[in-house]
Order: sequence, then C-alpha cells, then structure tokens
Amino acid sequence: MPHLPRLLPGATGLLLAASLLPACSPLPKVLKAAQTGQSITVQPTVLESNGQLVRFEVTAKVPAAHLRKGAAYNIALSYRYQNGLREDTVGRLTFLSGEYVYDEQQKNMLVIRRQFTFPYAPQKNPGELLARPDARLTKPNGARLKGVEMVLARGILTTSQLVVRQDSALALLPESVSNDRSGTRVLPFYFDAGKAEIRNFLGTNVAALEDFIEANQRTEKVMIVAGHSPDSLDRHDPRLPDRRVQALLGYYKKRVSEASYLNKVSNIDFETEAYRRRWDLFLSKVQQSALKPAQIDSVVLLINDSPGTYAEKEKRLHSLSFFDYLEQYIYPVLRFGTVSVRYSAPKRYDSEVYLLSKKIVEKQTEADALTPEELRYSASLTPLLAEKQRIFETAVANTGAWQAYYNLGAVLLMRSEKETNAKVIRAYQRRAAVNFTLAAHRNPTAELFYRVATAYHRAHDLPEARQSYDYAIKLGGTPAMLSKAFADKAALEIEMGQPDEALRSLSYSAPRSYQNLMNRALIYLMKGNYPGAAAIYEEALALHPQDPLVYYSLAITAARQHNEPAAATHLRRAVQLDRTYANRAVEDLEFREFAKGKKFLEALR
Repeated sequence: MPHLPRLLPGATGLLLAASLLPACSPLPKVLKAAQTGQSITVQPTVLESNGQLVRFEVTAKVPAAHLRKGAAYNIALSYRYQNGLREDTVGRLTFLSGEYVYDEQQKNMLVIRRQFTFPYAPQKNPGELLARPDARLTKPNGARLKGVEMVLARGILTTSQLVVRQDSALALLPESVSNDRSGTRVLPFYFDAGKAEIRNFLGTNVAALEDFIEANQRTEKVMIVAGHSPDSLDRHDPRLPDRRVQALLGYYKKRVSEASYLNKVSNIDFETEAYRRRWDLFLSKVQQSALKPAQIDSVVLLINDSPGTYAEKEKRLHSLSFFDYLEQYIYPVLRFGTVSVRYSAPKRYDSEVYLLSKKIVEKQTEADALTPEELRYSASLTPLLAEKQRIFETAVANTGAWQAYYNLGAVLLMRSEKETNAKVIRAYQRRAAVNFTLAAHRNPTAELFYRVATAYHRAHDLPEARQSYDYAIKLGGTPAMLSKAFADKAALEIEMGQPDEALRSLSYSAPRSYQNLMNRALIYLMKGNYPGAAAIYEEALALHPQDPLVYYSLAITAARQHNEPAAATHLRRAVQLDRTYANRAVEDLEFREFAKGKKFLEALR
C-alpha cells in the first residue's frame, strides 16, 4: 500500500494517499503548497562522468508558504538504469531550518543548492536522474506522504572515458640454466631522511637479503656502501653515511651468524665505503631522470660551475622551477645503501629438468631436486599457461625469488587476456598485481614497479596504480621507460578526474606519441579548448590516419562547437572504418543537438 501513491498520476494519487492519513495531518497541505511553484534544476543539464564519478549540482526552490511546525518537505534523489531494473540512492534535500536560505530575488521562495556525486560505471548509461518529493512528520517514525516523481536528467556524457593507454608488451623473463653458478648479487636499500634504521617495508630488500643468506650460497666477499641526499635533514649529520653502512654491516653479520650453516662471518671478506657529499651521484640520477635536456644542463651547470659550499649549492637548487621534481623523484633514492655479495654455488647440468619439475609440482619429489633457476627454466618447456602457472606457483612457494613472482604475475595476466567473464578477468588481474608487487619488493627497480602499476591499472585499482607509477619514476630508469611511466600515469590521472595533474605528467613524457597526443587533446576537450583539441587530434591523425577513434573524437569536438557539417563528416569516416561507432554515436549525448538531423543520420549509414 505505501507504493500506491507513486503509481497513480497527478492529483488523483495524492488525494488517495491523503485519504489514508489522519484527518488532522498537515502533510497534504505541506506537499501541495511546496509543489505549487517549485523548481528543481541540475547543472550540468546533461550529466557527465568526471573520472570515476558523476558530479552535478541540484538547485531546488520551494515556496516558503509550505512550512509547517512538525512537518518537513523532502526531495529524494536517485539514479535509475538498466531499463529500470536497478536504482541507486544519490542523496536527499530536506527543507528544515538550517538547510535552506531565502532566495535573493524571490523572498517568498526557499533555496537549497547542493553538490552530489555517484560512481560511474558503463552500465549506468543510459539512465535517469530522478527526484521524488515527499512530506513527512519530523517526529520519530512519523508518517510520510509521497509526491509524483520527476525526471531531472537523462543519460551520462562519457567523453571523459576516451582515455588512450597502450599497454607495453608482456613477456616472461628469459630463463636459462648455466653450469656456472658463481655470481654477484647486488641489493639496494633505501633509508628515511636523516635516519640510518633499516626499513622493512616498501623500497627495501630485507626479504631478498634474508632469502639469499638462508639459501647458503658460499659467500666470498661482501661490499657495503651508503650515501645521503643533499637536503638539510640528510646532510646535517656528517657521519650519517657511516651509520648507514654500519647498520647494513651489522645486520648482515647478525643474520649470517643466525641463519647460515655454510658461511661464517670470520671467513667472509667485508669491505665498506661511505659516500659523503658526492655531487657525482646526484648528477648521475638527474641524467637518468625524465627532466628535459635543458633542465638537466642547468642542474649540471649549477653544481659544476658555480662557486659555493655543498649546502649553498643545494640551496640554489630550490630556486629552480622544477625543484619539486628533484625533491620528489631524485632526493629519496640518494638516501641509499647497497649490499653486493660475491658468491659461488656447486655446478649442475640441466638434464631431465622438465621431468623433475613435474615431479616437484606434483609433490612426488623434494623441491631441492632442481635449483630455483632450473625450476623456473622448466616453465619455458611447456606451451600450456595453466602448467606454467603451476610451475611458477611452486617456485614461489619454495624459493620466494622475485623472478618467480614476476613470471607468475605475467602468466596470470596472460590468462586474463583469454577470459571473457569480467569477474574472472578482474580476479586474474588483481592476483597478477599482487605477484608483481612481491617481485618488486624483492628487487626494487623502476621496471618492476612500472609493471606493478600497469597491472593495478588494468584491474582498475587506480590509487594503487598511481602509487606504483610514482615509485617507478622515483627509482629512475631509461628515458624511454620513464617517458612511458609518465604517459601511463597521465592516462590514469585523467581516469581519476585530475586533468591538471595529467598535464603535468605529460610534460615529462614524449609529447608526440599517439597516446600522449590523444590524452592531451582529450584534456583540452574537457576543459573547453576546442580549437586546441582539434589541432592535437589532427596531429594524432597524421600518425594513425586509419584510426576511427581519432575521427570520432574530432566529431565530438565539432559537435561541442555546434558545427554540424564537420561533426557529420568526421563521424561518417569513423563509421566507415568501424561500424561499432554508429551504435555508439546513436547513444552518445554529445550528438543530441543533431540526432534527428539529416546529415547525422546519413553519416551513420
């Protein structure tokens, strides 16, 4: 019975609903007075996705004559989609004292203006933003009288979702088996500013060092070095690099004494060195950064050719327009320590590696029947992704090596690409991200943290992806890798509704790549710079002349400029290249102004 008033149109429904209330109830008068002359508007008039959210502002004006003691007028907002099968609550406006103000032009009208958001999802378009008025008694469990629902807006503009991200090629790490088991293991560590305590979390190699010592490789020599960054927190203590060296040295000796049965501290040759006030280390990181050549030259000139003390030169760096990059991406990795271990292990030939790996996976033989390298190598001997996965899962369980975690993550992503069920795909992607993260924690390099970021990006876990992009950039790498990291970070920031941050990231990436051109043009489009967007889309078209997305984007740009002929021309070309754009254009509210026009309809043929 409580839903009956909604189903009946107009005054008839209200009269029947009122007849169910006590004769003394003020609710019918409150509802009638409030709805006589009320207005409810939405800005923007067509809802638009902004990153992962749909943001809008609702302004409701209601006659003050409706106010009654003990009663309140409400407007409930909801979004209905999937042909009316699903409906999400958005919020509520309630005309109680303290919630409204008097309109400046119409003194007899009350106004509430409030911003709302709801999460965007592809299935929510098309849909409807609804307003459902009601009057209720303010006492607990008070009666409620419902009014007639109104449609405030239909559909969602999804142009902001046209972000371009081209995934880098995914491949397993090449694995080979060699008779020579000797080598050198280099493990970097990073310290907090002004401190020498070893961190056992992101950015350290504690787990990798533990695993190496416990693996009992015969150790010949250990070289430990540490340095500091130029900032005041790190340079105030001239012995800070020495303390960092001693922290790593003491930790290594303690763990060898506790966990190694093959090695003794007295038999290992230890060598240490503390790097103090080394501008060459700083400049090396700068030259491996994403700064522009002119910016790098200005840093080199400031350090090498200007007079002054170490502290005075560091202070001059603060005056550079891009100092925030140095502080965010260069300084943290100068607070480092490195442990290099030279070791040897018994030789082993690779016969029957695959057969032994199958027995290890099926628990028919002990895991130490193969070396960790041989077990991982055995995965290359089968074409089946499921079998590769089981081998790497076994390698992870038995060795915890970063290569095993990385390859397991790669195989899981490969399996996600062959699935059709969205939930299964997302589950594989998230498992892949977790395994890439475990690999990167054991071997903190820019390339591995970039892979962590791309996996989380695929899984739509955007905050985790952004953190990993930032960490990859801080670690430094080749210009090509850093450019790609900044490009993908910019794409992610657009998806998060942060266009200004995205433009900043794009400034450190290759400006003329297809991905960056498309994303910069999209930002210009969303900011209303339509001529600028069109010019950049034309540059992208020169790189990919047969790309339907570029033509479709140009059509949207022309539509926003109310240029129907240009919109139709570009849309026709997009449809010729890919027929799916015809269905997309029919449902796209960007073309609502031309949807029934002859040129628009002809463009879709």
